Amino acid sequence: MNIKNYKVLVTKNYPELQGLWDGVVWQNAPALAIDNFRPDGSAHRPQTLFKLLYDQKNIYGIFRVDDQYVRCVNKGFQTDVYKDSCVEIFLQPKSTGGYFNFEFNCGGSLLASYVTDPARIGGRVKECTPITPQDDQQIRRYSNLPDIVDPEITNKQIWFLEFSIPFAVLAKYAGHLGEICGQTWRGNFYKCGNETSHPHWGAWSPVNELNFHLPECFGNIEFSVL
Repeated sequence: MNIKNYKVLVTKNYPELQGLWDGVVWQNAPALAIDNFRPDGSAHRPQTLFKLLYDQKNIYGIFRVDDQYVRCVNKGFQTDVYKDSCVEIFLQPKSTGGYFNFEFNCGGSLLASYVTDPARIGGRVKECTPITPQDDQQIRRYSNLPDIVDPEITNKQIWFLEFSIPFAVLAKYAGHLGEICGQTWRGNFYKCGNETSHPHWGAWSPVNELNFHLPECFGNIEFSVL
């Protein structure tokens, strides 16, 4: 299997967190496509693009989703957002450590933890540490949709989810990260909608079963030199 690679560029300007996909800050960031969809899902294949940037303190991301059948009923921190129209970023800073799952529904609610044993038991990972409400308060995000979308939007809908995650939050769980520039992390990016009318599961780096918690399927995330 060919390993996917993505280079994260440095930004000198803080993203506006207004969903400006082609704005001044984001316009030169390369976009990747989340286009490897599992056959287990419906025929719905929303075009999903994603960009990353970073500076010395934060990693930034923005999703652009050309969607349909958009639903969002799980509101609040650590709710089951993957059941809604959802985008996800998984990051593994160190090859010998665990990884983070940051899952955002289209209304901006977040489910996140640091996973140290991804073996599945009863549909859940075996060992993980949920991030705290205090951590959540440091993770800024923007969505152009309301926090509840119900009934489901059945017409075509383009939505954006933009976020900022401090490296200090990651270091709290993964340990000291050192100088980020020049590092290569592992990770993957996803689009799902488990309990929408048209369930679907898409990935940037293909997963070999219906399970996003497969670090062996992660791609490389390279932080460009300052």
